Amino acid sequence: MTPPTIHPTAIVDDGAQIGPGTRIWHWVHICAGAKIGERCSLGQGVFVGNKVTIGNNVKIQNNVSVYDGVTLEDDVFCGPSMVFTNVYNPRSAISRKDEYRDTLVKRGATLGANCTIVCGVTVGEYAFIGAGAVINRNVKAHGLMVGVPSKQIGWMSQSGERLNLPVNGEAQAICPRTGEKYSLKGDEVHLVIDA
Repeated sequence: MTPPTIHPTAIVDDGAQIGPGTRIWHWVHICAGAKIGERCSLGQGVFVGNKVTIGNNVKIQNNVSVYDGVTLEDDVFCGPSMVFTNVYNPRSAISRKDEYRDTLVKRGATLGANCTIVCGVTVGEYAFIGAGAVINRNVKAHGLMVGVPSKQIGWMSQSGERLNLPVNGEAQAICPRTGEKYSLKGDEVHLVIDA
């Protein structure tokens, strides 16, 4: 696999780990303790803190800061100018660096443009956070979240298509893109794997 591509304007501090095939674009800053996987793309103006882990094939669009305590699993998409936080109740006059709350974004999740992820939450696998939404609590796997504060309005397939399912109950739906079957039981959705 090809080595990382790093634009000349980017600053990558000594010690940062960057996987093969990853592309680092204009005016990116990656701190020394960051761990970034293979085949990622970090757009213009991205900042990555020291205590950050980024999986493989993650796409971080322009003007996103990934602060200490954030973990992005494989295949996560971070839309333009979306926001992470790491302190729940910041004050300029009070140091709270020992109070950072960890944030976990699980495999395949999409974080839409200009959304905000308040620290200390977990965003489930293949969840879809709509543009401008504010996430202040955990999000279910495949959950479709919109609004301020966000609320769940539906479910998404692994390929990013809305599933014809109620928010809770018992039902099944087919992904219109792939034909894969999904099952809703209570307030959880799972891909049905035929034996």
